[in-house]
Amino acid sequence: MRTFTRASGFLFMLLLCFGMQTVVAQPIIQPPSGDNNKSTITQYIGALVSVTVNYSSPNVTGPAGEDRKGKIWGELVPYGLTDQGFGSSKAAPWRAGANENTTITFSHDVTVQGQPIKAGTYGFFIIVEKTGPWTLIFSNNHTAWGSFFYNQAEDALRVTAMPADAPYTEWLTYAFTDRQQDQATCALIWENKMIPFVIKVPEINKLYVDNMRRQLQNSTGFKWENWNDAAAYCVTKKVNLDEALTWSENAISLPFIGEENFTTLSTKSQVLDALGRKEESEATMQKAIRHPTATALQVHFYGRQLITQGKKEEAMKIFEYNQKEHPKEWVVNVGMARGYSAMGNYKAALKYAKTAYESAPDPQNKESMKQAVAKLESGQDIN
Repeated sequence: MRTFTRASGFLFMLLLCFGMQTVVAQPIIQPPSGDNNKSTITQYIGALVSVTVNYSSPNVTGPAGEDRKGKIWGELVPYGLTDQGFGSSKAAPWRAGANENTTITFSHDVTVQGQPIKAGTYGFFIIVEKTGPWTLIFSNNHTAWGSFFYNQAEDALRVTAMPADAPYTEWLTYAFTDRQQDQATCALIWENKMIPFVIKVPEINKLYVDNMRRQLQNSTGFKWENWNDAAAYCVTKKVNLDEALTWSENAISLPFIGEENFTTLSTKSQVLDALGRKEESEATMQKAIRHPTATALQVHFYGRQLITQGKKEEAMKIFEYNQKEHPKEWVVNVGMARGYSAMGNYKAALKYAKTAYESAPDPQNKESMKQAVAKLESGQDIN
C-alpha cells in the first residue's frame, strides 16, 4: 500500500509539473485497413537516380475470403472517374493501390512517358478505361488518404499508357520490368493486367559529369586515379571534353597528387584525340608507351586498339616495339601473332601463335591460342 501511494504521488506531481495537455496517447497498432499491407520498392537508374514507390497492396481474394477473380477491373476498380460518396472529390480517379495515397518519389528530374517532371514526391492515381489507354496522374498532393480529396488543380503531370495482359498476380504489385542505364519501366501488376510506364533520365551523362565535378572538389580529388577516371568517362561518352583535358592534366601534374604514368598519359592522349588534336594525341601516346611504368600488357592492348581502328601498320609497329622492350613476356608473342595476322601474313602469325600456345600461363589462355592456331592454319584472321 505504501509503494502504491508513492507511485501515485509521483504520477500526480509529474502531471502537475508538465500539464495534462502534454500527455499524448499513441494509438494502438493494429493490422492495416482491409489487411492491405504496405509495400515499398526502390529502383536505381544508373548509380545516381532512384525511383521509390510506396503503396498499400490489396489482393484479389477479399478480406473475408471472397473470390474476386474477374471482378477487379471495372468493378472493384471502376472505369473512369467516380463519386466515392465521401470527401470533396466528385470525380475521383483510382488511388493505384489501397488505403493512403500511393506515392512515387523521384530523386532527380526525370521524364515519364516522355514528359518532364521535377524531382519530388507525388501522389499517384490512375484513370482506368475499359478500352484504350489509361491516364496516369502525378499529383502535388501526396499526403491525402486515397483519392477522396483528389483535386485536378493539384496535378503535376498527366500521361497515358497502354495496359497489357499479364500472368495472374494475387497481390497488387509494383515492379521494374526493364532496367537500363538511363531509364527503367515501372509497372503496376494485378490480377491479369499490368500498366507499364517508362521513366527516363534526360541528359544522364551531364548528371554524372556534374556530380564528378562536385566530387573532385572534396576528398575524392586527392587521388590522381579519380581525376583520370573522370576524364576517361568524358572521352567514352564524348561529353565535356575541354574540361576533361584539364582533369587529365590534373591527374598527371596536380601538385602532391598528380602522377605521370602510362595510364594518365594514355587518357590525356585519348582526350586530345577526341578534341581533334591528332598530333598532340600521338605524341602523348608515344610518351605513354615509352614511359617506365608501361607494362607489356598495356602496350599490347594499345596495339589491339589500333587494329580495331583499322590501323594495322601502326599496330604492327607497336607489337614489334613491345617485343623489343619485353622479349620475355608471354603476351608479346600473342601481339606479334595478331599483328602479322592483321597484315595478312598468316605464316608468320602462325609461328608466334604456336609459341604463345606452348608458353601460355593458364588453361584459358592456352585454349584461346589453340583456337588461334587452328584459325591461322585454315587461313583465317584471328583478330
